[in-house]
Amino acid sequence: MELKASNNLWRGSLAAICCESLFGLSYLFTKSATGSATALALLGWRFVLAFFIMTLMVMFGFIKVNLKGKKLKPLLSVSIFSPCLYFLGETVGINHTTASESGIFLACIPIASLICSSLILKEIPSKFQIIGILTTLFGVLLTIAALGLSSSLSIIGYSFLLMGVLAYALYSVFVEKAVGYSDVEITYIMLLMGALCFSSLALGEALWQGQLSSLLMIPFKDHTFSLAVIYQGFACSIGAFLLSNYAISKIGVNRTSSFVGISTVVSILAGNLILGESFSIFQILGAIIILIGVYTANINFEK
Repeated sequence: MELKASNNLWRGSLAAICCESLFGLSYLFTKSATGSATALALLGWRFVLAFFIMTLMVMFGFIKVNLKGKKLKPLLSVSIFSPCLYFLGETVGINHTTASESGIFLACIPIASLICSSLILKEIPSKFQIIGILTTLFGVLLTIAALGLSSSLSIIGYSFLLMGVLAYALYSVFVEKAVGYSDVEITYIMLLMGALCFSSLALGEALWQGQLSSLLMIPFKDHTFSLAVIYQGFACSIGAFLLSNYAISKIGVNRTSSFVGISTVVSILAGNLILGESFSIFQILGAIIILIGVYTANINFEK
């Protein structure tokens, strides 16, 4: 029993690290693509492509999805919170606030996840999990402050960012409650709902702006946009969602959420090594503090 728990811890932790690394690298592709298309266009194409790829994988037998006789309500609950409400809140919130403000809000996801898991799942976090998550939060805030703090005072932006934070926390909780479903089945319904939600919003936006033909043709005309869609559709939507759902099933909400800060570290390193962006001593210090926080939250010191 102890060996099984140890294996689950390492497998879940590795999955969470890989998941956040994929999200951290998406910064490179998103930054290059948003100059030629709207965020909703990117989200719409991303989830349509991801659902199409995963459907082909199911059809050819690479993965198995068997929902016959199973209730879809638990999976719909997961999907409504993420990707639908989370990405909507994140996208609109970022567009109406400054980078530092949105970063501060999104850095609070582990705290929100810890609170939701305590209230809904009755999972009481250990003192080291609390210390680790708070340490990670401090490290993220330090890296954000190093970039410069600014204020938009946008009530709309703050409201949508808060919605995104709460949605992600509730997604984590409902994934753990969705017993009887495989990680693949949960991810497949998440991609279906994401494709329906964001393709509809992207089409509505394009019709409102009279840019429908541009929306439909942009992946075939803009290689930068196409590359971003392929990475985010395959790596982030399929790969990262599968890894996230697997991690939650193995190590729970509290431990999984403690790894969120890893994406900040990866995005800083990727920006420096690939894009040639400079980073300050405070960002380096913040990254070190984030890693210390993740370690603290996931190591049983009492044992």
